[in-house]
Amino acid sequence: MEIEALKPGNVHVFADGHRMSAGQFLESARVSAGPLTDPGLAVGRRILGAIRATRDAVGTNTNLGIVLLAAPLIRVAEMPGSDLRANLGVVLDGMDMDDTAATFEAIALASPGGLGSAKNDVREKPAIGLLEAMREAAHRDMIARQYSTSFADIFGTGLAEYEGALARGESGMWPTIAAYMAFLAGFADSHVARKRGMETANEVKKEAAGVQAALHSEKDEAARMRLLLDFDRDLKARAINPGTSADLTVACLLVHLLRLHLA
Repeated sequence: MEIEALKPGNVHVFADGHRMSAGQFLESARVSAGPLTDPGLAVGRRILGAIRATRDAVGTNTNLGIVLLAAPLIRVAEMPGSDLRANLGVVLDGMDMDDTAATFEAIALASPGGLGSAKNDVREKPAIGLLEAMREAAHRDMIARQYSTSFADIFGTGLAEYEGALARGESGMWPTIAAYMAFLAGFADSHVARKRGMETANEVKKEAAGVQAALHSEKDEAARMRLLLDFDRDLKARAINPGTSADLTVACLLVHLLRLHLA
């Protein structure tokens, strides 16, 4: 659903970008699904297995953020009861040092580096638990922020916009686009900030807010498509990839679908 939506600046079926293709993302989803849904694996081991499978299949980092967000949500879906948000807190709080070490190894494999300081470098044996490390990184990384807030922005901003679009009668890819644009216009994208700096990330956020407002006021689908395609070409021409907004969108869609199946 996410890769089939026209998400400006990101990879989708309407246009590849950033030396990656839609096919690579779909293949990554296919090969990572097994580890992510293996009930015999702890959450950290699911994350590591999914990233290893992805690297073996496509040779690049297509889905680290997606995997980090999806793994705990899928574990929650296996638990008794249908309250995803309440059970998510239990899963996140229960992640131990083995989960932390496996997750750090996955992050290093996908994108070598640290979570912010020498003691939290993912290439080293973890000195603190995963939630503590995520809390330390939350002010600059939206994926880490989800761990530290029990996915507040996904259950709040993303779902509110997605389900609001459904309630307005939007169909096809448009509710997904609504969620993506809510993230892009509402937050400075972490991936953009890492690659291009916070000033550029804030500029993109402001530009996205303008496009979002135009989409809300425009009813003609062809005109809306032109708005998105123009913004998409502009971002890609500047080598700007709002990858974190796309990752958050996948998690939003996953929560929505899990709620439907668990209801």
